[in-house]
Amino acid sequence: MQANPIFNADLIRRYDKAGPRYTSYPTAVQFNDGFDETQFRRQAEVSNARGGPLSLYFHIPFCDTVCYYCACNKVVTKIRAKAVPYLDDLYREMALQAALFEPGRHVEQLHWGGGTPTFLSLDQMRELMARTGQHFALKTDDTGEYSIEIDPREADAGTVAVLRELGFNRMSLGVQDFDPTVQQAVNRIQSEGQTLAVLQAARAEGFHGISVDLIYGLPFQTVDSFLRTLDRVIDAGPDRLSVFNYAHLPTRFMPQRRINAVDLPAPAVKLSILEASIERLTSAGYVLIGMDHFAKPEDPLAVAQREGSLYRNFQGYATHAECDLVAMGVSAISQVGDSFSQNVKDLETYRAMLAESRLPIERGLVVNDDDKLRRAVITELICHFELDGDAIGERFGIDFGDYFSGELEHLEPFVDDGLVNVDGNRIQVLPVGRLMIRNICMTFDRYLDTAGERRFSRTL
Repeated sequence: MQANPIFNADLIRRYDKAGPRYTSYPTAVQFNDGFDETQFRRQAEVSNARGGPLSLYFHIPFCDTVCYYCACNKVVTKIRAKAVPYLDDLYREMALQAALFEPGRHVEQLHWGGGTPTFLSLDQMRELMARTGQHFALKTDDTGEYSIEIDPREADAGTVAVLRELGFNRMSLGVQDFDPTVQQAVNRIQSEGQTLAVLQAARAEGFHGISVDLIYGLPFQTVDSFLRTLDRVIDAGPDRLSVFNYAHLPTRFMPQRRINAVDLPAPAVKLSILEASIERLTSAGYVLIGMDHFAKPEDPLAVAQREGSLYRNFQGYATHAECDLVAMGVSAISQVGDSFSQNVKDLETYRAMLAESRLPIERGLVVNDDDKLRRAVITELICHFELDGDAIGERFGIDFGDYFSGELEHLEPFVDDGLVNVDGNRIQVLPVGRLMIRNICMTFDRYLDTAGERRFSRTL
């Protein structure tokens, strides 16, 4: 599992197509408005019958300024008071959600995402965590994985101290790029000093893990400029890094229309940045967990991958597959029982539904047996780069070779290109294939051929 991927530019170009990131299967494209609050309540009963810990996610959509590359659901405003009614609505949703789940189910994972969670004042953050503790069984012994996304422009050492006091022990720092020209082009002016001050404060406060997010493919980036940023980040020693490929989709995401397409690096330059980044990170001792995620060998993600327990959900790679995910706030996506569901995306509808004491669910689905089977296959491949088909067959009561005869046949081009090895019902993703893992997983996705036009990012 520690072998570095072999970078093959020709294969990457050939396999670079639109496809899911598989933070769920079925993907969110399959969610439908036939799934409603009644079905969610039934799935909460399923969840309670199974028991086990919970994972909580809170979406804080507010940002002070817009980053032009951003594709998140956000509300850009400098009026901090706008957070007050939203938090009131969030507390209403929290009370409705908590009433559905058996008390005493410990919260193993908690995450605040955005937007910019630290858009909230310190007192508002204290109240949000206090309300959460009133409704759910938060762990108080620092053994849970409680994380928050940080914009270093919206935090300082004092903020970090309060977050640690509230129980957070992991953080993700948005950096993207330290180059001033790139920052100007994407409207994210953020000094290296600001970022490193927050990272150092997190270390001093005893945070268990720190992750840094970078984006390649932004305007004016070159191999040399991006490596200068990457070297500074490596020197700071975060536990994890995410090196995302910028997907320029201005017809879908309005802020991206402010990015001049002619300023974007050419595809060949993007590939060179990716290749150089992988080489630099692996040389520095980081393990490629999968796709765009890297971690130190002792990080829980790398440990879980070695032990075969790594998982994937809407926050990316995760270590607690046993947790049902209860997500709150606009556009938040839950995974409860045998279902996925997503909240409404706009503040007005969110408020109106909660004013009527209704869960603000917009769409979702209940998975069937075939979905569960294919999700298990895709999860094994995307998390561990190998699959024991016989074990899957025994687990689900099928003959793997018969059930997936067509899919195994469709893997033959991957075999011919040296991306995978198929030995009977055992599939192994070879080092050169790890960067194309999304393409390999797509072989087992039964919805791709039947659901029409896809709106996925490119796989590489």
